[in-house]
Amino acid sequence: MKRIIIAAALSFAPILPAKAEEAIVTYKSLAPEVAFELARAALDRCRKDGYQVAVIVLDRFGAPLAGLRDQFAGIGAWDIATGKAWTAVNFSVDTSEFVKRTKDGTLSPGLASMPRVTPLAGGLVIEAGGSVLGGIGVAGAPGGDRDEACAKAGLDSVRDKLDF
Repeated sequence: MKRIIIAAALSFAPILPAKAEEAIVTYKSLAPEVAFELARAALDRCRKDGYQVAVIVLDRFGAPLAGLRDQFAGIGAWDIATGKAWTAVNFSVDTSEFVKRTKDGTLSPGLASMPRVTPLAGGLVIEAGGSVLGGIGVAGAPGGDRDEACAKAGLDSVRDKLDF
């Protein structure tokens, strides 16, 4: 009888590690130092272009990693930048593309009016190696295209640290 129990127990042993592996999720995460460097580079680009902005970097879950607001940027720029970054990371699409997709019907137009969604250009997805790492939002420049240019400059400044 003991042999049957031992044989039965051993026959299930290979299944246990597979189940344990399925229960654990691993993911890539953006380091806070890189998030700050990214935010700083985006802010510097906007300053160079003559714009006072707020820049927010969120992690892959939409939680803040870094944020900067220039001294003359409007106080509302902080919330708008956060909304842009949140929209980019939660829909895994740059906000300028999000706007296009809601207008052409690729995405439901109703999404644009959901809480926390900010359908304005200036939010970018931070991706590397096929993984979403987070989102960056910039607000305060005269036009979302200028906000987006600053966000792109920030991303370009850390691209070598993200590509693997």
